[in-house]
Amino acid sequence: MSAENKEHPFAETIRILGKGKNGSRPLTQEEAYQAMRMILAGEVEDIQLGAFLMLMRVKEETPEELAGFVLAVRETLPNYGIAQTADLDWSAYAGKRRHLPWFILSSLLLAENGIKVLMHGSASHSESRLFVQDMLPLFALAPAKSIAQAEQQLQSSNFSYLSLEQFCPTLNKMIHLRSLMGLRSPVHTLVRLINPFNAPYSIQGIFHPGYRPVHQEAALLLQQPNMAVLKGEGGETERNPDMECLVQSVHNNELSEEIWPALFARRHVKPEQLDPKQLIQVWRDEWQDEFAQASIIGTTAVALKLLGKATSQADAHDLATQYWHKRNKSAYAL
Repeated sequence: MSAENKEHPFAETIRILGKGKNGSRPLTQEEAYQAMRMILAGEVEDIQLGAFLMLMRVKEETPEELAGFVLAVRETLPNYGIAQTADLDWSAYAGKRRHLPWFILSSLLLAENGIKVLMHGSASHSESRLFVQDMLPLFALAPAKSIAQAEQQLQSSNFSYLSLEQFCPTLNKMIHLRSLMGLRSPVHTLVRLINPFNAPYSIQGIFHPGYRPVHQEAALLLQQPNMAVLKGEGGETERNPDMECLVQSVHNNELSEEIWPALFARRHVKPEQLDPKQLIQVWRDEWQDEFAQASIIGTTAVALKLLGKATSQADAHDLATQYWHKRNKSAYAL
């Protein structure tokens, strides 16, 4: 067989996923690991990557596949698992379009009370959504330019935002293929599970409810000590106070779930326009918004219960409310 006709090593991965209705099957965890390892090493042709992403999109990811992908990504991160400089891993990749990203204030509220929060996400990959990276200047915060700088920020202020571009540029390029493909890909799920600083606690938001148990079971396979996933407002890690919220968790190899009730009897009308300046105005008490405050406190409460700072929903909500009322309103001055 001539060199040009020799089958590419990645062809077997595509064949497993795409061999028709009866012949295809999901990847095993090891096969998924090897596939992602090849992608990250630049050993896959562009046409193969496109086929892989769309085949995975059509069939949807299994927990085993996600676990394999994550393990391959973690192998590329410097000193992964050696030091735990973050307490809480917070993924933020969806962007918001119906409401402002109030969860940013929840994370800052936790940081103000001694919880080291590493938030990671990507720069805008959708014109119609607001992304954390673009909101940070409102709080006089700058994204970390490296893993080392993120560690320094965590030590000095208990909060750091690290862009996917800084710790896995290959995945960052892949997540921005959405505008080219017209569809999300497994990368959008994978990035939420990476936990780049190996934090003992991880909180994730999804949009499609069917992905919630997949995240939960993948976290179990990855031996994440404590993790919670919820259907967040707009797909971000944010509790919508107008709706009851199912949170599915992993605690020390045990799966659990609980429903957090809606905080209002009637739903609020979504704002006609989003003004990002209201984020800092609400923190400073210069703008009153009951939906925003309930979202901030409600999201903080879910995180506090995950972190073991409260044993019941009521106690977690009370503690989150205390945090909110005692916050330093003059923080984040420009």
